[in-house]
Amino acid sequence: MLSRVAYPVMLLGIVATFVLTTRHGWDTGQITFIFQLALTAYLVALEYLIPHDRSWQPSRREWGLYGVYYVLTVIGGALGQALVLRLVGVIAPPHPALPLWGELPLALLLGSLAGYIVHRLGHTLPWLWRLHGVHHVPDKVNVGNNGVNHVADVFISQGFTQLALALIGFSERAVFGVGLFVVVQGYFVHANIRVRLGVLNHVFASPELHRLHHSTDLSEAGHFGTDLSIWDRAFSSFTWHPGREPVAVGLSDPGTFPGTGAIVATLIHPLRRTGRGGERAGENREPAG
Repeated sequence: MLSRVAYPVMLLGIVATFVLTTRHGWDTGQITFIFQLALTAYLVALEYLIPHDRSWQPSRREWGLYGVYYVLTVIGGALGQALVLRLVGVIAPPHPALPLWGELPLALLLGSLAGYIVHRLGHTLPWLWRLHGVHHVPDKVNVGNNGVNHVADVFISQGFTQLALALIGFSERAVFGVGLFVVVQGYFVHANIRVRLGVLNHVFASPELHRLHHSTDLSEAGHFGTDLSIWDRAFSSFTWHPGREPVAVGLSDPGTFPGTGAIVATLIHPLRRTGRGGERAGENREPAG
């Protein structure tokens, strides 16, 4: 029963939070933060109740490390958002061109496309991979290590996506609504939970798909969309089929990045000119074919 209702409950949470926030004029930044904390607690509980792989559950030490990386992720996201707000105030259209009901689906599609592009570039451009590869170091996938990122990677990815939406002229309400969905999907796809979406995997990203993205087998490590999977279909990076699971997750060559526990080394890693660069084509994680 939990496996069946887990995802619908999250979708209902998005709708309820969006409606209440817009109706009462609550601060969207504060609500997003509270919503994120509640979502994390919900998924952590599900990881213990309906785990996909019990060996992927974090140890106490890993939870401590994840906490540090979460703070860095929040800082990167805040910096990206601050830059977007500053630029939008100068060059963005003053009024949305569409009513809210028309904005939401279009903003979701375009925001998802922007996220797909910047994510795929993070796997194909060596200098971006030196940032994004930090996220692929852990040899397990769970809701806690969703936050294992380089602060600059979060700054670039979130800033790019939000700026794309704002410059097109979407309203703050539309960006907020899409943002809630993106938050849910980002944590959901990393959750170590036994949930199967079946045919919906061809529309929405899910843990089944994203585990393949973290696979050490680069031939199946597609699925760059973390909210919608339609762009993976459109751009030939969709590798999932029913029953397909990665044999192992993490880096195919772990020596190309510092370990997750080496936080300082991880932060300065992209600045190194030589040594463990992680820039070889084999570690750029583009699926074959």
